[in-house]
Amino acid sequence: MKTELSAAATRRRLTTLAKLHGTREVAQVLGHSTRTVERWISDVTPVPALLAPALDSFYGLLPTDVVGTSGSYRFVDLFAGIGGIRLGLEAAGAECVFTSEWDKFAVKTYMANHDSRHQVLGDINSVDAADVPDHDILAAGFPCQPFSLAGVSKKNSLGRDHGFLDKTQGTLFFNVAELIEKKRPKAFLLENVKNLISHDKGRTFAVIKEVLEKDLGYSIQYKVVDAKGFVPQHRERIYIVGFESKVAWDWNLVTPNHRVDKLGRILHSEIEPVEADLPYLDKFGQVDDRYVLSDKLWAYLQAYAEKHRLAGNGFGYGLVEPEHTTRTLSARYHKDGSEILVSRGPRGNPRRLTPRECARLMGFPDTFRIPVSDTQAYRQFGNSVVVPVIEALASQMIDHLDKLTDKDRLAEAS
Repeated sequence: MKTELSAAATRRRLTTLAKLHGTREVAQVLGHSTRTVERWISDVTPVPALLAPALDSFYGLLPTDVVGTSGSYRFVDLFAGIGGIRLGLEAAGAECVFTSEWDKFAVKTYMANHDSRHQVLGDINSVDAADVPDHDILAAGFPCQPFSLAGVSKKNSLGRDHGFLDKTQGTLFFNVAELIEKKRPKAFLLENVKNLISHDKGRTFAVIKEVLEKDLGYSIQYKVVDAKGFVPQHRERIYIVGFESKVAWDWNLVTPNHRVDKLGRILHSEIEPVEADLPYLDKFGQVDDRYVLSDKLWAYLQAYAEKHRLAGNGFGYGLVEPEHTTRTLSARYHKDGSEILVSRGPRGNPRRLTPRECARLMGFPDTFRIPVSDTQAYRQFGNSVVVPVIEALASQMIDHLDKLTDKDRLAEAS
């Protein structure tokens, strides 16, 4: 079953309709006040998930020149995880035609949330490029690995060509480069940890950049983006965007409405809980005790933090309140939750975020199903991407591709 639109995508559609028909008319059609619609558009108030179906029918009536041509772009989802990159690209209007992910638990979550018209293939090393459909955009959150340069140096001394085959052979980036070479997508979006730039003393990123630009002939740009503002989390990741066209492109990625997001927005409501909150609340409507740290674990984390404080180190737990922004959610969060502990004040020991709160912290909609254990869910969200960041990037990429298409049409007509 296909996941419903994210709140950001719904807001974009709402904004488009308001520009075309006026906020008052849109408000009347939706059965809400003009002020409420304005608050949704400005992101002062979260857009309710139930609004999406009404917008779907309304938005479908828009003329093509208003909606744009972005729906025709096809993409492949490599190292897909639970599909965070896919959600962002789909929200921007693209269509997924191929998926590769090897972890069986991630695949379970992926299949529970995404349209299953195509099979999710496992180990990318066993994927033949001939079996991958043609596509416009290649998306991949590939792991970083060091490259062996010894073989390259030897071949250089013999005056032989080597190319990316020898520079990257045996690494997972090789599979990405091979697909780009054989399928020649119009663009690609690659995501990784920010330390990719300094990994293996900078050699890893130097090889990646050389392969993409020199060997494969793409025009690339890269930037480390902090998700703060898109979600209430400091999360720095590097994004590498490439286009086959040499036409200049420069992203201008800004947070929605330049606002500062706060943790309280994603926490469970114990006053007015929604359906997505209920599995994590007890019979009294409070977050279940299984997420509260035991006395033993809380004492250990405090002693550990104090030990490192006295030693002049910065290690320790991260205690947060609703008005705060969190540290980076990691895949090891299931172990002790120390990087993000929600203060319970005088009520006692702090608690971990629940899996649903982790999903929200990564920008996943409440309609996103979590069919795995808490441990697996923590790993999956900690390894995923911030969906609204991907959507913002994808929207700019697709806008650029639309402009390139329009330019080609004008050139053919002249």
